[in-house]
Amino acid sequence: MQITPISKAFFDQLADAASAAILPHFRTALAVENKLEDAFDPVTVADRAGEVAMRELIGATYPDHGILGEEFGNTGLDRDKVWVLDPVDGTRSFIAGIPLWGTLIGLRASGRAVQGMMAQPFTGERFYGDGVTASYTGPGGERLLRTRPCSDISQATLFTTSLRPFSDSERQAYLSVEGQAKLVRYSADCYAYCMVAAGQADLVIEAGLQPYDITALIPVIEGAGGVVTNWTGGSAADGGRVVASGDRRLHDQVLKLLAAGETASAGASGVIPTSRG
Repeated sequence: MQITPISKAFFDQLADAASAAILPHFRTALAVENKLEDAFDPVTVADRAGEVAMRELIGATYPDHGILGEEFGNTGLDRDKVWVLDPVDGTRSFIAGIPLWGTLIGLRASGRAVQGMMAQPFTGERFYGDGVTASYTGPGGERLLRTRPCSDISQATLFTTSLRPFSDSERQAYLSVEGQAKLVRYSADCYAYCMVAAGQADLVIEAGLQPYDITALIPVIEGAGGVVTNWTGGSAADGGRVVASGDRRLHDQVLKLLAAGETASAGASGVIPTSRG
């Protein structure tokens, strides 16, 4: 079944609307709320204002589309086309004044992540992909995005945001990969995936993701020549445990290493690990 894509211009319109709502709050003394009782999951007026702006524009332009959003819930998830929105991916960086955050705008069609954009208002950068091609616009000009070749973990630059969402077995499996990587960086959120697409890094390994954390990024990395799956090689569109790689050879190697790491962890603890994604 052929899917008629939404124009990139509309993604830019959504990014413009979100940026206008979010950017005035960056590096200000804004109030921070916690969405959880037993952990810290921050949200601010910027998150909410950005999502409202995008929802209003989608509703006015494509009233027959569904929306899955981080801040205001879900509508029309049974519809063929569903927008998946995270107005501020990396809220912890946002409230700390660090520009490693972005607005994620994803589109699912028939359940697949088919188009996506990461927009960073402060730096003026946008990373867009449709699963076939991917492009960058920003201070560095305009260019196509391409991942770089990297066939072995020993030569890879690896990102993860935080180990806190990992279970004990997932953490041990991840660390078994991290220990073999050439370079490891933390706390980049959506920027990590865009750096893989841009050929600046090779690998992202995460756990505990929500659909709005990853949907927009899948078409960007795939359009740049990379691959995104869950830890067992299946779809990552629903979040959970995610691996994104610039090189299929590296990806296959890492999936095997993660599986072996979890098996070893289970053997040491006597517990059989269960998948969260």
